[in-house]
Amino acid sequence: MIDLRPVGYVIGLLVSVLGGTMLLPLAVDLWLGNGEWSVFLEAAILTILTGGVLALASSNGVQAGLTLQQTFMLTTGVWLILPVFGSIPFLIGATDARLVDAFFEAMSGMTTTGSTVFSGLDDLPAGLLLWRSMLQWFGGVGIIVVAMVFLPELKVGGMQIFRSEAFDTGGKVLPRAAQIAARISVVYLFFTVLCYIAYLLVGLSSFDALNHALTTMSTGGFSTYDASFGTFQGPAEYVASVFMVLASLPFVRYVQIMGGHTGPMLRDSQVRTFLMVVLVLVGVITVFRVVVNADHLEHAFREAIFNVTSIMTGTGFASVDYQLWGAFPVVIFFFIGLVGGCAGSTCCSIKVFRFQLLFASIRAQIRRIHAPHGVFTPRYEGRPVSEDVLSSVMAFFVLFVVSLGVLSVLLAMTGLDFVTSVSGAATALANIGPGLGDVIGPAGNFASLNDTAKWLIAAAMLIGRLELLAVYAMLSLTFWRS
Repeated sequence: MIDLRPVGYVIGLLVSVLGGTMLLPLAVDLWLGNGEWSVFLEAAILTILTGGVLALASSNGVQAGLTLQQTFMLTTGVWLILPVFGSIPFLIGATDARLVDAFFEAMSGMTTTGSTVFSGLDDLPAGLLLWRSMLQWFGGVGIIVVAMVFLPELKVGGMQIFRSEAFDTGGKVLPRAAQIAARISVVYLFFTVLCYIAYLLVGLSSFDALNHALTTMSTGGFSTYDASFGTFQGPAEYVASVFMVLASLPFVRYVQIMGGHTGPMLRDSQVRTFLMVVLVLVGVITVFRVVVNADHLEHAFREAIFNVTSIMTGTGFASVDYQLWGAFPVVIFFFIGLVGGCAGSTCCSIKVFRFQLLFASIRAQIRRIHAPHGVFTPRYEGRPVSEDVLSSVMAFFVLFVVSLGVLSVLLAMTGLDFVTSVSGAATALANIGPGLGDVIGPAGNFASLNDTAKWLIAAAMLIGRLELLAVYAMLSLTFWRS
């Protein structure tokens, strides 16, 4: 029998903390004279009390460490329970959202997916807009900590290759995981403040700069306007592109830089590969826009770097409807959304290091075919890759493809067309944000989808954000018997 008290204790504390953060949008609405402040007061009281009761009821089961099963349950439980309470302001606030819509929006926020069911954002109370952005910011820093502390220990999707990486610089980065989480949070906050200042300098209002700084550094993509980043075309797109890239690099490398070690960032192969892919794609799309769409160079480059970065990092900001550019860019954007950024960043999707390991394994296999008696071991950054890491990565790829196919079929069975079903499944599992087509494309949203499709997509957001295996492992009978 699995003891649920340690899991309940931690989740209870986090729920209470989430309730405490509702006081910030409450203060904003009070300051602006919006009557919506009472919504956050009610939501905060309910959330704090519920979390407090859960923590107190489970406090007698607190222990020094968690078992493997408890760690799996905690990792999944946090990302399931927090959106439930995060959805309360949407349920009772000015959006008058139904349960499915409120939960969809909160799950999209916490998983930093960025898909939205809300329209009329320009007229929503400031507190609700800020709350959407805060949910994404919390989810961004939360997933970094999970990726650096929990997933390597759970051997999820090849993340165990970073078990020593996250704590190593030649010596130790920091002696304890809690300290790493604290340092990462400081770096995350520092970049968010820097991003906020940069947005102010290019002309955004203080409120817009704050919201977009929160959703840029979390690579979340929520905006305060229905037109998303189309409202800020110009220098703000360059600022967003820079900080989306910064958010896509391993945060543990920033911690190492703080400690005076710049070498690991410069030598990190996934960082170099990610930046190279972005630069090549920006060049290709820029040339396409100039030659095929007859766009002028600066505008073509600006829209290319912004949209390539936004989609590949899974941020999901949209400055234009890039579907109007032609079929070639649309196909490119669909596939780069499945690549993602680096492990240990706020990015989502498959991630660069898994493609590197996949290609290393393929290369070794081809060499074995050419020289059957040779010994060829896949290597990552010069080190041999263990069999358990490779099998974990291959399992991730297989599960991702199978999940994408099954979810696409399920969405199609709810009545959605082919493009909406496939792109909706991809954008949910990879936590990208916008899909393709007239309905959920960059110029649309998810409001018109049927309820079943919304529940399916919300579940896929959770599964994709926790690297699939962390959730699927809990569905086996073996997990509950062990």
